[in-house]
Amino acid sequence: MIAVSEERKKFPELSQKKMYFLFTVFALSFGVLAFLFNSPQEIWTGFWIIMSSPATLLTDYIELANAGAAFLNVSIMTLESLLLVRMCKAKINGPVIAGILIITGFSFFGKNFYNSLPIILGAFGFAKVTQIPLEKSLLAALFGTALSPLVSELSFGQELPLSIGIFLGSLSGFIAGFLLPPLARHVITFTKGFSLYNIGFVCGLIGTVFTSIMRNFGREVESVSILASGYNFPFSLFLLVLFTCMILIGLIVNKGDLKGLKEILSRSGQLSTDYIEIGGVGATFFNMGLLGIISTIYILLLGGELNGPVLGGIFCIVGFGAFGKNIKTIVAPMLGATVMSYFTLYEIQDTNVLISILFVTSLSPIAGHYGAIAGFIAGALHLTLVVNIGFLHGGINLYNNGFAAGLVAAILVPFLEALHYRKVGHELLDQEINPADEVKLN
Repeated sequence: MIAVSEERKKFPELSQKKMYFLFTVFALSFGVLAFLFNSPQEIWTGFWIIMSSPATLLTDYIELANAGAAFLNVSIMTLESLLLVRMCKAKINGPVIAGILIITGFSFFGKNFYNSLPIILGAFGFAKVTQIPLEKSLLAALFGTALSPLVSELSFGQELPLSIGIFLGSLSGFIAGFLLPPLARHVITFTKGFSLYNIGFVCGLIGTVFTSIMRNFGREVESVSILASGYNFPFSLFLLVLFTCMILIGLIVNKGDLKGLKEILSRSGQLSTDYIEIGGVGATFFNMGLLGIISTIYILLLGGELNGPVLGGIFCIVGFGAFGKNIKTIVAPMLGATVMSYFTLYEIQDTNVLISILFVTSLSPIAGHYGAIAGFIAGALHLTLVVNIGFLHGGINLYNNGFAAGLVAAILVPFLEALHYRKVGHELLDQEINPADEVKLN
C-alpha cells in the first residue's frame, strides 16, 4: 500500500467534494431525462407500478412502466447510494464507484427504493450488532441489493394479504442483508478474487436458500421476461454522450495527458484492485468512459436492443472500470461468450445472451492474470452455465451472472494454477522449477 500511495502522488487528484458533485450531477441527469420521455402524470403512475412490482428477472422497468418512470427510479436510487456513502463517511474510491454504478444500472430492472431498503438496513444492522464501523458494511449494502426482488416477490408476487406480504418481504430482505457482510468476506477465498462480482455469488447462494424454502411451502418463484424495444437511437445517443463526457473529465483532470492509464492496463484486476489508487482519478474516468463506449457499440454491432437489462450491464462494466476492469482484460471473456452463443439454442440478439456477454467481464481478472486464451475459455464456460443456473434462485438474485461467474472462477482457476498458466511479466502463482535445474536434480 505504501508503494501504491507513493505512485499515486504522481497523478492529479479530485477532492471528495468535487467527486460528490460529479456523481450528484450524474444522478440528477437521469431525473431530467425522465421528463423528455414521458409526462409528469405518466412518470408518477409508472413509478408506483415499479414500486409495487415483484421485480424478478427479467423485469425491465422501461417496458413494465415507461422510460420516464424508469429513469426517475434510476435517479432516485443513484442519489440514495450517494447518501449512504456520505452517511458512512466513506471515501468515493474505486470500489464505491462500482457500487454506485451497479445500483444505477440495476435500477433499470429489479431495484427500487422500497425493495432495496430492507437489505441495506440488514447490512448496516450487522455492523451495529458486531460493533464495526458502518463503512465496513457499505459495499455489502450497495452490492447486496441484488436480492431486492426477494422483498418485492414476497410483498407483491405471492398473492398474500398485503400487510403479511410486506412484513415477510421486509423481514426476509433484512435477514439477507444481515447475512451478506460475513459471507462476502468468507466466499472471496472460494473464487480467489478472480470473479469481480463476489457478492453476486453470495447473493446467489442466499437466493437459492430462500427460494428453496418458499418452494417447500408450495410457493413458486417464476422468472419473467418483460423487455422493452425500440429505444436504440435515444439510448445510444445518451450513452455515447455520457461516456464521452467521462473521457473528457478524465482528460481535463489529467490536463490532457493519459498518465496513469499505463498503470491501470498493467493490472489483472483481481480483487481488490482500486484503479483510482493505482492510476489516479483522471485515468480511471478515461478507462470508465472508454469501456462504456466499447460495450455500447459492441451491443449495437451484435444487433441487440438497448433495453433495461442491457443498460444495466453497460453501467456495470463502466462502474467496474474503477475497480478491476480495463480495456485489455474485458475483450477475451466477451469474445468467448459471443462465440459460444452461436453454439447454443439461443439467438445472439436474445437479451439473456447479450447481458451474459456484458456481465461475463466479471471474469476479466482471469484474462488479465492468465492471458487471453484462459479468458476466452472462461467466457465460453460462463455462457453455458448462466443460461441454466437461474432456476436455482428463481430470479430473486439480480446478479445471476455473478453467481455463474463465481462458479466458473472456482472451477477454472485451480486448473489454471495446476497448469502454471501465468501472465507474461506478472508474478508467479507458484514456485516453478527451471528445466535446467530439473536436469541437475535428476
